[in-house]
Amino acid sequence: MKSWKEYKIEDIGIVVGGATPSTKDSSNYDGNIPWITPKDLANHNGRYISHGERMISLQGFNNCSCKMLPKNSILFSSQAPIGYVAIANNELCTNQGFKSIIPNNNIVDSLFLYYLLVYYKPVIENMGSGTTFKEVSASVMKNLAINIPEIDEQKKIAAILSSLDDKIELNSRINRNLEQQAQALFKAWFVDFEPFKNGKFVDSEFGRIPEGWNIVEANHFMTISKDSINPTKNPMCLYTHYSIPAFDEALTPEIQFGHKIKSNKFLVRSGMTLFSKLNPRIKRIWFINEASDNSICSTEFIPYESLGQNCYFLYCYLNSNMFYSQAMSLVNGATGSHQRFSPNETLKFLFAYKKEIVEEFNVLVAPTLKEMSELSLETRKIAKLRDTLLPRLMSGELNINTITE
Repeated sequence: MKSWKEYKIEDIGIVVGGATPSTKDSSNYDGNIPWITPKDLANHNGRYISHGERMISLQGFNNCSCKMLPKNSILFSSQAPIGYVAIANNELCTNQGFKSIIPNNNIVDSLFLYYLLVYYKPVIENMGSGTTFKEVSASVMKNLAINIPEIDEQKKIAAILSSLDDKIELNSRINRNLEQQAQALFKAWFVDFEPFKNGKFVDSEFGRIPEGWNIVEANHFMTISKDSINPTKNPMCLYTHYSIPAFDEALTPEIQFGHKIKSNKFLVRSGMTLFSKLNPRIKRIWFINEASDNSICSTEFIPYESLGQNCYFLYCYLNSNMFYSQAMSLVNGATGSHQRFSPNETLKFLFAYKKEIVEEFNVLVAPTLKEMSELSLETRKIAKLRDTLLPRLMSGELNINTITE
């Protein structure tokens, strides 16, 4: 820490807020200027962001107090909620939910500053104020005291953490590609019936389907497990807990003692697919290729199981647009976390089914799903290493030279 110096944020960069163009004038939107909101970061994976859900027009930009942020600016959400961090991959602007930083590259490395703000997130959260919701003011952000080393050392620290994130993001890209392949194959076989186009088709209540297929309810090939457990009855037992927060955080189950888990949970077995009924407009689907002993999940998840040995087919079905659109038609409740749907109703969904074809499809996609699971496991291990190193590197506890020498 001898070479580290204390600065205020305003000493190492320019703190910039954002704004929202009037939504009453539609011409303020759908332009070509990237505009980021905290929601965009909530739905975003990775360190870098190029654009959000919406773009604004030049008119919209000029009609509000938006500031254009140059590439490599650091975006930090300062309200609703506090603490989402990203790096601008190009010029962009944000709404008022950010206190972004345009770094002085003579003093601070952009990538190092990104990791530094991830590290300081709990500190900054505690500095928020407000009654309805907490917000970090520009003044608070500017005066935040931080300790940083010389820029060469910053770059070495950032390079180590970045190499881990590079691998995590590569795995995520591969998994997204594999997921798209599996879903494209599912659609081709069970929606468009492409491999069977040269055969005879017959009319059904589901439309034209290949001859020899049947229209069945989903309960013909899947069920919902009701097996549950009260972890508090085994207070010193370690459970692998698939929870909604764990899914949102990093798709990594929590390891918890029974006495820490306050309510009944469903038992989780290998081959299950967990589908969230909590605010289902946010799609949360978790395939459990291999469950460890004492695996459990939140009762906000629906634990689906195949009635045969076709767990890979079942995951593709539950993750398909076909299933999701039908599930959304069942949603009730006002907004947000109050929205639910009845799990048993999904067992009545109609599906064009032929046992032999489902089994063939299951065998075909099994390697893809297994590879995705292996990559996800590798990603969790790398993320754990990164999360262990980050506070030690950012606090100066771990000397960078002991790693790089």
